Amino acid sequence: MEAVVQVADGRATVQVRSEVGAAAAFWCGDPTGVGREHHVEWTVEEDVAWGGNTRPATSFSPGVYEAEGCRIVFRGRLGLTGDGGAVLEVAGTCILFDLADPPPSTAVDGTWVEISVERSSVSLWPYLL
Repeated sequence: MEAVVQVADGRATVQVRSEVGAAAAFWCGDPTGVGREHHVEWTVEEDVAWGGNTRPATSFSPGVYEAEGCRIVFRGRLGLTGDGGAVLEVAGTCILFDLADPPPSTAVDGTWVEISVERSSVSLWPYLL
């Protein structure tokens, strides 16, 4: 993980790399942790909107990448929780989402999808195993 830029509110944007891709996102850990290897939790403050920011994947392998300059795309298996939420499993990492109205059909539960979100809605939180 390497620092990319410091924003006005003091948060750092970092470039994170994993076995399934790379993207720049807000770092929510200790500033001294930038530049070191971490396990991170991805937090996304954008809802799953089927047909909007979420669509069926054309590739059936997990991925994380940047698109259109200011968006991050997550590719994985979508699980609907039944309580207005969803979990995207990306290479063993689970990312929690809320569902926008109208919610997707239950037929998409367990399918491969791509969710494209604004980079500004994505934060990384370090944790210890």
